[in-house]
Parts: sequence; structure tokens; C-alpha cells
Amino acid sequence: MDVKAAIEIAGQWVDVAGVATVVIGALVSIPLALRRRGDDRLTLYRSYRQLLGRSILLGLELLVAADIIRTVAVTPTLQSVAVLAVIVVIRTFLSFSLELEITGRWPWQKERQPT
Repeated sequence: MDVKAAIEIAGQWVDVAGVATVVIGALVSIPLALRRRGDDRLTLYRSYRQLLGRSILLGLELLVAADIIRTVAVTPTLQSVAVLAVIVVIRTFLSFSLELEITGRWPWQKERQPT
């Protein structure tokens, strides 16, 4: 097996890990949210949504890593790098949006101190 084939396989495995992270995270988030459950359904919904958002964020990071591995290491053409750049920008926007939804602040903002 040559180096390009090994890198392509590594990229595919990281892709699988990204998808598995989202799917497993969605399933594991259900009992975790039920355990955190408050007195109302809204608390349960928010808890599940936050837990699910975290697994989606981690899965997105893995999917970006897989795209970088395959694009830069296997087929570094100008067109493939441009496509990768667009994908990374879209996924970065999704990550920032999810972070805002989960924590209520942008990633670069400090954590709110309890008053």
C-alpha cells in the first residue's frame, strides 16, 4: 500500500469517527438529559439540545479534520483546496452558531461570572 492510499484510508476513518460521534452523541444525550431533568419539559429540551449540540460540534471538528487530511495530503490541487476552504468556512460558521446556542456566548467571550 502506498502513502496516498494509507492517507485516504485514514481520512475515511476520521470521517466515520465524525459521523459516529454525532450519532452516538445523539443517543447518549437522551439518558443524560433525562438524568439532568428539572421539573418541566422545557428544562429537559434545553438540556438535550445542549448535549446534542456538543456532540455535533465534536463531530464537525472530526469531519473538518478528515476533509483536510484527504484534500491536502491526497489531492492538493487549487480547485480541491478552494472547495476545502469553502467547506471549512461553512463548518466554522456552524460551529460558532452551535457554540452560541449552547453557551449563550461567542467562543472568544469570557465565561459569565455568577452574580
